[in-house]
Amino acid sequence: MQIKFLKEVVGIVIGNNAENLVDLLYKKNNVSEFLIAKKLDLTVNQTRNILYKLSDQGLVNSTRKKDKRKGWYTYFWSIDVLKSLIYYRDVLQRRRFEFEHQIKSRVSKVFYFCDKCQVEYNEENALLHNFTCPECGDVFVVKDNTKSLKDMGKSSDSLEKELNLLKKEIELEEDKAQKKRDKAHKKVLQEKADIRKKAAEKRKKEAAANKLVKKEVGKKAITQTPRETLKGKAITQGRVNSKRNLASTHREALKTKKKVAKKSPKKNNSKKSKK
Repeated sequence: MQIKFLKEVVGIVIGNNAENLVDLLYKKNNVSEFLIAKKLDLTVNQTRNILYKLSDQGLVNSTRKKDKRKGWYTYFWSIDVLKSLIYYRDVLQRRRFEFEHQIKSRVSKVFYFCDKCQVEYNEENALLHNFTCPECGDVFVVKDNTKSLKDMGKSSDSLEKELNLLKKEIELEEDKAQKKRDKAHKKVLQEKADIRKKAAEKRKKEAAANKLVKKEVGKKAITQTPRETLKGKAITQGRVNSKRNLASTHREALKTKKKVAKKSPKKNNSKKSKK
């Protein structure tokens, strides 16, 4: 059913001669324009003109690649099924509106008809021509709209059925597109989760390595304490003892000086008294 609708769309935009293009693009991606031209028995420029018209309506998509040897670009084409179906839905809805408008006007207005020339006129135009045919001069007759209304009703009903089928196809395509978007979104989220997981594992490894380094440094410090720390203690103890010795000798020297200072005045007084 989809391919029928797509051919109708291409026929509306380009013409019935290019309907075979749908067979080449349907359910295929990135078809070379040279292959399309060959299958349609057209030149590359003619094929591009057809595809550009469809692209202007958003019905096909293209990508291009540059030929490294020759330097020109080759275009690859794909049909956008969802946009094409929506475009066709809009066309059918406009047709249905026109049918409804015609039915209402047939019911509410009077139309005149020239039986000889098979030409129809509305009431205003018939009055302008004085209810006579300007071609043959015959008098207009009032047209019976029963058959026309019946035919238009059938056309409107078939159009409504086609629209309902088309809407179902559009819903299916929208579901497919939504699933693709959800899948792509899940893929992005999974990639981000994988990146976070790798970063967390890396941090754990770095933390574990740092713990091992600290343990090794602690072990080295413990193994070095029996000799090196004793040496350090002996040295510091010796320094303390030497400082204490210096302080004690200094105090003794001060005491001796004080004793000498006390004795010296008595000797001088004795000498003076002898004189």
